Amino acid sequence: MFLKTHKTASSTVLNILYRFAETHNLSVALPAGWHVHLGYPWFFLARYVEGVGSQQRFNIMCNHLRFNPPEVQKVMPNDTFYFSILRNPVFQLESSFIYYKTYAPAFQGAPSLDAFLASPRTFYNDSHLLRNVYAKNNMWFDFGFDPNAPAEEGYVRARIAEVERRFQLVLIAEHFDESLVLLRRRLRWALDDVVAFRLNSRSARSVTRLAPETRERARRWCALDWRLYQHFNRSFWGQLRAELGPRRLRGEVARLRTRRRELAVLCLQDGGAPQNRTQIHDPGLRPYQPGAADILGYNLRPGLDNQTRRVCQRLVRPELQYMAHLYSLQFPEKPPKNIP
Repeated sequence: MFLKTHKTASSTVLNILYRFAETHNLSVALPAGWHVHLGYPWFFLARYVEGVGSQQRFNIMCNHLRFNPPEVQKVMPNDTFYFSILRNPVFQLESSFIYYKTYAPAFQGAPSLDAFLASPRTFYNDSHLLRNVYAKNNMWFDFGFDPNAPAEEGYVRARIAEVERRFQLVLIAEHFDESLVLLRRRLRWALDDVVAFRLNSRSARSVTRLAPETRERARRWCALDWRLYQHFNRSFWGQLRAELGPRRLRGEVARLRTRRRELAVLCLQDGGAPQNRTQIHDPGLRPYQPGAADILGYNLRPGLDNQTRRVCQRLVRPELQYMAHLYSLQFPEKPPKNIP
């Protein structure tokens, strides 16, 4: 079970899990009906999963949800491996501001992230929580906790201990390749199972460079996310040192990157460089474009044989299209999902 947090490179992890499920004919707990999330931002309920009545347990669960352990346990087996991913909340908030600018009331009225963080209470209203979940401590919220709670030491420690009890691994987005090395070891998967291209990323022109004082304000505003990130960043590196050591880790990361380059040469046009939506030839490979974000995707090389094209297509298929594809495979009798 992968708790898919927001704006944390989680779409790339989702692609890895979807590919593994499709390759090995595993069942995925997918959103019911026309939905694309598992009830988010409400707490997850088992009834949000398609087919949960007839198939009480699924192999993989990885779509966006707000973590609710008793309900997740109704869907997943008792021996489920739980993991998630975190990102420095400064950059997670910057990404959220661009991505959810037209959705979150707190962001709609702010001309810039600088302006928002200079006086967040001018724009942020606690009573709009379910639409403002992206504007404050969003990762904390995804784990099922209160994003507006005071960052008191006892409370923070208790919640972090709860995450440690429930999750066997927490990846770190800033060290994504090292995260994949550790994930591969824990799951005992092959190298090709975890090799991935970067998905749902933005073009450089839609990324805002933040001044030092803005970064500090972001850390204060998202203090719960900051504490969560600090703790699991430390524990992540502690696990890497204990399991691999620096020399072996460098070798594993190098192997991963070499294989990614090989697959890019095999699969991708334009030298493997991600392209904006207007430059992507295949409509089925064009990622969803929310807010002011310029989300990039890929073109496949022409002339690939059918088997190679199938492998390459799985690597670059955007998450909404991939979810709809798996939904059609698992529930051929249901109407297909309509993807924007």
